[in-house]
Amino acid sequence: MAGLRAKQRKSMRKRVFAYVDTRGEGHLPLNDETHVRNAMARWNQTGFPSASAKERARRKIVVAARRYGIEIGSDDKITRPTTGLRPAATRRGPRGGRKTVKPMRPTTTRQRQAARRNIAKARQARLSAT
Repeated sequence: MAGLRAKQRKSMRKRVFAYVDTRGEGHLPLNDETHVRNAMARWNQTGFPSASAKERARRKIVVAARRYGIEIGSDDKITRPTTGLRPAATRRGPRGGRKTVKPMRPTTTRQRQAARRNIAKARQARLSAT
């Protein structure tokens, strides 16, 4: 796939992109067959502000695929209408890389008191050093 430079991307008409955000920046270019194939693969990974914007982008990609003679399988995600706004996968993993938060280990009263004493000592040392 030929990469688009910033100058080339800016010179392209906005209707060539599947989605144009509020800042006027185009996403998912549809200018040739390779870009259409890439847009089909990345459509579900792109974040959209509304379900209607995502659906419009999906329709544009499907129309562009027909124009370039790209067959869309019945099991492809692009064939089904939009179900949610959040991207299915991002660079951090599926759905933004949800992390499990480990619960804090229980501490005893003596441990908390020792920690407070250490903090007080460190504060005193900083004050006496200045």
